[in-house]
Amino acid sequence: MKPRLVAISGPLKGSVFPLSSSEFTAGRQAGNDLFIDDDLVSRRHCTLLIEDGHVRLRDLESMNGTFVNGIAVHDAQLEHGDKVRIGASQFIFEDEALEDGVPAFTDSEDDQITSRTTVRLERDHAVYFQPEKIAEQLPSSSRLGRDLGTLLRISSSINAIRNTEELQNRLLELILEAIPAQRAAILLTGHKQVDFISGSYRSAESGERTTFRVSRTITHQVLRDRISLMSNDVMSDRAIHPTESLVSAQIRSILCVPLIVFETCLGVIYADGTESIAGFDPDHLQLLTAIAGIAAVGLEHARYVEWLEGENQRLQEEINIEHDMIGESHRMREAYQLIRKVAASDSTVLVLGESGTGKELVARAIHRNGKRANGPFVAVNCAAIVDTLLESELFGHEKGAFTGAVAQRKGKIEFADGGTLFLDEVGELPMPMQAALLRVLQQREFERVGGNRSIKVDVRIIAATNRKLEEAIKEGRFRQDLFYRLKVVSIPMPSLAERREDIPLLASHFVKKYGRLSNRSISGITPDALRLLVAYDWPGNVRELENAVERAVVLGSSEHIRPEDLPEALTEGKAAGVARVNTYHAALNETKKSLIQRAFQEAGGSYTDAARLLDLHPNYLHRLIRNLDIKSDLED
Repeated sequence: MKPRLVAISGPLKGSVFPLSSSEFTAGRQAGNDLFIDDDLVSRRHCTLLIEDGHVRLRDLESMNGTFVNGIAVHDAQLEHGDKVRIGASQFIFEDEALEDGVPAFTDSEDDQITSRTTVRLERDHAVYFQPEKIAEQLPSSSRLGRDLGTLLRISSSINAIRNTEELQNRLLELILEAIPAQRAAILLTGHKQVDFISGSYRSAESGERTTFRVSRTITHQVLRDRISLMSNDVMSDRAIHPTESLVSAQIRSILCVPLIVFETCLGVIYADGTESIAGFDPDHLQLLTAIAGIAAVGLEHARYVEWLEGENQRLQEEINIEHDMIGESHRMREAYQLIRKVAASDSTVLVLGESGTGKELVARAIHRNGKRANGPFVAVNCAAIVDTLLESELFGHEKGAFTGAVAQRKGKIEFADGGTLFLDEVGELPMPMQAALLRVLQQREFERVGGNRSIKVDVRIIAATNRKLEEAIKEGRFRQDLFYRLKVVSIPMPSLAERREDIPLLASHFVKKYGRLSNRSISGITPDALRLLVAYDWPGNVRELENAVERAVVLGSSEHIRPEDLPEALTEGKAAGVARVNTYHAALNETKKSLIQRAFQEAGGSYTDAARLLDLHPNYLHRLIRNLDIKSDLED
């Protein structure tokens, strides 16, 4: 089988692309071997080169990068099963063969077969694998012609079947038509190829699937030695160890051949016959060996397709949720899986993560995919409301409860009845409010400010914080009992630095979003700019990345986002290390460092005096020193 790409997501889902040439290109331009109509794909995006039997993938300086197993690559050797992502499309790279009723056996583990009626056939000596011998025999052999017709029928049949079970049943039906056997079976191995894990059986007499016992000795020797075997003297062949079931069935003849593809043994085809029918001859062994050679390829392909479909279904189940988040990294898939699981329940959830990681998007996804989706979603930022108004904001108040309370007013908790209440920055709640919130979590009831009547609510609470609540508990700033009530289930959101492989996807999304809002046509991000985006630490996470891209779209002057369009924080300091030494930004940073160091020498190490000499605000000078990572150099 030639190496190929199998599309499992995107506009080409379900298509297979053989790598038929030594250089196989992919891109948005129609002349590519793999044409992908996707704005995230460059005109010439990447190429796959076949070199010395290996396939190398090279990114052609594409705007949004090429990914292998979630990692952006420039040049990588592909291995069988690797996942390749180009724009919004994902492919599986296939370059080798793959790997249920367990078969029952009649005899012991003894695998020594010695009999004058046993014929051994090496695969290389099989006539049907040697076209020149067929050509010599065809004119004088009508049986050979019939056998070739059988092979052609089997070949055409298996090409139209993708289901493993259906394929095995069809093969057994054709085998019993071509060979004078009473019963036939296909036994398949597992990943280790040392024993059989599944079996399909068929009887010629009934034409139905009928399970029967087979010879363990023969099947295991064929599996181990990868040779075809035939015996016409089962009853007297002590090496076969005929058991009571074989004797009662009057089994006299046995055929068994290996299913080999790409030097991998998938299993065996087994057939036997009774005393009432003619025995097998070497031509039957040749035919069944040839059938196995064709069938092995079809079975390998069907099993791999089923594996791909199962894997795709599993991945779809993991992320089959409605959400507004962007990311395909391992950490984000873990978050999607947690969201899918907790959405089905009413449990309280605590979302943890740095500022800007999308904690509110998680809360909205849980609400949208849960049974409360038709109810209200009410969000409260606990850090944005002054303490004196927070109680009234959450619980509402009665008329006259305090100066200015001219009418009764419902609070956020009451508005969320039947739906979800999202408490952002819950770690900022003052201690009195924490006690009141604990009662809501325990009793699902509260009182309005100035009221004396308990109000019952049916509300799910999702909280979020960027603080270490365990430390706040030790410092006496957060109630331990409230912490355990909130943390029934916790979902940690990774920082952007922990999922850098998602940065190109996020950046492309924001480029399209703000290009549309600002009525600008942006084709993409240059490779140098993308490297800066990926290398930066993003202390503000996705929110900071969005702001940086919006700024670049608004201030940029070309159809691509370039390094000079990005904020200075990205082009200064450690992030600049990804650029070449002779680039504009690298040279500019070196000049900045030199000026600052000279000013500090003249100012005797004083930040204030150095800022005055440079005509900079001291705060800006501090930021420059931090971004350029030269504080240690100045202190030496």
